[in-house]
Amino acid sequence: MDATLQAMPVTPDKPGANPAGAPRYVELGPPSTPRSWDELRLQAAQRMVAAHPDTSYVVKPPSILLAIPILEIELNADGSVRHIRVVRVPAQAQDTTQLAIAAVRRAAPFGDVSRLRKPWKFTEVFLFDSDRRFMPRTLDQ
Repeated sequence: MDATLQAMPVTPDKPGANPAGAPRYVELGPPSTPRSWDELRLQAAQRMVAAHPDTSYVVKPPSILLAIPILEIELNADGSVRHIRVVRVPAQAQDTTQLAIAAVRRAAPFGDVSRLRKPWKFTEVFLFDSDRRFMPRTLDQ
């Protein structure tokens, strides 16, 4: 695992903070500085998966997906999230859109983008399986 993806559990040590069956999230270390938009998209996708070990997957997606929300993520110069625009809400399992937004916010920041060309935006497609686990499509290419 990349050094930028060193994961530390969030709140499971606190009594009652992670009830039985609740998904576990992890806090990530600082990201590296991406040298290109392709590198930033890959790093962002990897951070989203690393921050959500119980609600993500990285194997080949199933042939039938539950939902495919699409988000446009606008960043500040430091890689923090400035704005998230929903490009596509799936017809079914519409709650997956909010799950995708939360995944982006928990995985941020994504690295200093101040040297990349503007606008500091990228689009991510989320592939949700029937268990409501996601994979950023960037990792499926």
